[in-house]
Amino acid sequence: MLERICKAMAAVGLAAIIAVPAAAQDTIKIGSSLPLTGGFSVTGTKHKEGFEMCINMINERGGLLGKQVELVVSDNRSDTETAISQYERLINVDNVDITFGTFSSKLTFPVSSVLAKYNRIHPVPSGGALRIWEQGHEGMFYFQQNAAEYAGRTLVGALKEVAGDEAPKTAAIVHADDFFANGIRAGLMGEEVIDPGTGGVVANMAPGFLAEAGIEAVYTETWPEEGFSDWLNLANSVKNSGAELVVGLTASAEEAVQLVRAFKTVQYNPKAIYLSQGTQVEFQEGLGPDSEGVLVHSSWDSVVPFDGLLSGEPYTNIDFQRDFEQVYGRKADEDSAIPFAVCQGVEQAVRGAGTTDNAALDAWLSARTAEDPVKTVLGSFHWDQRGLPPDRPFLLVQWQNEELKFVYPIEGFEDVVTPILYPRPDFQ
Repeated sequence: MLERICKAMAAVGLAAIIAVPAAAQDTIKIGSSLPLTGGFSVTGTKHKEGFEMCINMINERGGLLGKQVELVVSDNRSDTETAISQYERLINVDNVDITFGTFSSKLTFPVSSVLAKYNRIHPVPSGGALRIWEQGHEGMFYFQQNAAEYAGRTLVGALKEVAGDEAPKTAAIVHADDFFANGIRAGLMGEEVIDPGTGGVVANMAPGFLAEAGIEAVYTETWPEEGFSDWLNLANSVKNSGAELVVGLTASAEEAVQLVRAFKTVQYNPKAIYLSQGTQVEFQEGLGPDSEGVLVHSSWDSVVPFDGLLSGEPYTNIDFQRDFEQVYGRKADEDSAIPFAVCQGVEQAVRGAGTTDNAALDAWLSARTAEDPVKTVLGSFHWDQRGLPPDRPFLLVQWQNEELKFVYPIEGFEDVVTPILYPRPDFQ
């Protein structure tokens, strides 16, 4: 960490020598490429809303460094090559001062190399696959709990703590063939994490969180990242395995809906269903009462009393939800809270560093500690050498009576946590 800070500070000194006059433009431009159409469009659109709301509030409160902030967003259509070219354009044609990251590990992995090439800070809203963070790029900062590979620790910890001897003994893992889903599986199964560029091993998750908890994986299946529709055959295969726990790692909330519907159709009733997608209102609307008892990991929840800052003043998770509903006419979810937190963190960095120079911003963010963190509606952040926040467990939420309830971890959240519904009720 110290080496990273020293490099960034040295770069600040060089930038000060060659910098053009500060009055060259009267706005601060922040750019992002988001999937506003295509497979990731639901979440991408919510990311845009979170960014926009934060920028608008900053401008209403006087802007940054005496300037108004302009947000430039391009639609990458959920396509990797488009995202790469758009970040190149944001930097070289639109001349943005700062870049926000995009949504999904699939897009974040290649984009990270582009931003590293231009020595830009890379505040990442959604890109948890561990291989992204083992590339060695400087200036990356993840605004969620941790890498995907560690999500399974929270799941099995919750089941063991709540269910004791009645916890599942067998599990089925079914998932889309994408970065994030493969990461969660690697952690659960104790697999090696491979860098797709070099073929080298960047992490070994052995023995895996399932084995550590005494849970046997009796069935695994992967479906293509795009175009999969054979949900009933998949559901029957999982049912025939007899697994008591199902881990469904989907690429979207829509896929999560299709998977749970298929389980109901074949009348498969495991003790627990855990999904990587499903905190969105679209998930509940697609399933209605059939969402009952479904567990989902999350980085945010409406009841968690996180204290943040905005424009130098306290701005809590509760404040965010009130303002979001006023602006957009509906309740916030994690897909809008995460980008809002990214914007909060970058705004604090600009104020703290007193500049938009990316080397100075890198130095300021890298210098955050547990005692002096960035404060957001997702909680407090500081980062390790890779850019991952240490000692932050994933949150676990559950659909109960068609409402999303925060159920784990319990310690430190006793006043707001709801008991886990276990085992989940059978489909009706």
